[in-house]
Amino acid sequence: MSQTTQHSVSGPRTVTSADGTPISYHTVGTGPGIILIGGGFRHAQDYLPLAHAMAPSCTVHVIDRRGRGASGPQGPDYSFRTEVEDLLAVQADTGARWAFGHSYGGRVALEAARVSTVFERIALYEPALSTTPAPTGWISAYRERLAADDAYGAFACFIKGAGVAPRAITAMPRWYLRLVLRLAFPSPSRKYAKQLIAAHLAEAMQLAADPGRPAEFAGVTVPTLLLCGGRSAPGTTEPTAALRDALRDATLETLDGLQHFGPEGKTAPVVAQRVLAFLLDDRNGRRGR
Repeated sequence: MSQTTQHSVSGPRTVTSADGTPISYHTVGTGPGIILIGGGFRHAQDYLPLAHAMAPSCTVHVIDRRGRGASGPQGPDYSFRTEVEDLLAVQADTGARWAFGHSYGGRVALEAARVSTVFERIALYEPALSTTPAPTGWISAYRERLAADDAYGAFACFIKGAGVAPRAITAMPRWYLRLVLRLAFPSPSRKYAKQLIAAHLAEAMQLAADPGRPAEFAGVTVPTLLLCGGRSAPGTTEPTAALRDALRDATLETLDGLQHFGPEGKTAPVVAQRVLAFLLDDRNGRRGR
């Protein structure tokens, strides 16, 4: 795979969301605008490889969601509504008419498309949805570890209890997981790890309260590209496939060899290629502005 050309990144620029919270974003590239919304345990820096891969064709705005980077705290009234308000504030500031969301960020983009018509096309990589109840028993222990200033201990509680890791990993002693999980964060965001682990608590509680059944989004009419990794777990691919069946105008593609973190790092250009092909498709005379 060829190395992605590095482009100059400007920012962070800060906008004010509806509740007064500052939201920061970075910009790279030229052309029609697209906003990137990242997933849980991730920082804007983790999506710069994806942004650079898209930069020759798009002006890419990478959000630092609430609780991250230069953006403000999640706040006591945190919900998908506030995340959507943050996204729409960035859209109003940039004029971008496209959005790409990964995992939790994909759910935010989908929620925005349900309540607003500002986006002409959206692309989602394994958005955070559920067709079955997700385990929540780990949340109380996670909260306790955060209160004890043990962020990596909290992360170990998530890995052992949330059903997202192979059995070989969940069977490891918690003290050992605390050590090895420091390497679970990509190097760009490793220095923000404790901040990201703390932010995940409110996000997990939001998902527990509103897991997002694919059929609930049947009213979304914007053309949508749904992407899955060929090596991803059924817990993320099956809800994405169900969302394809629920939406009026959706295409589902599986990218062989990729897993849930496909939009990051060395595999980001593969995802960028598929997203750009979808966004720049003018068969219906629709192009971003």
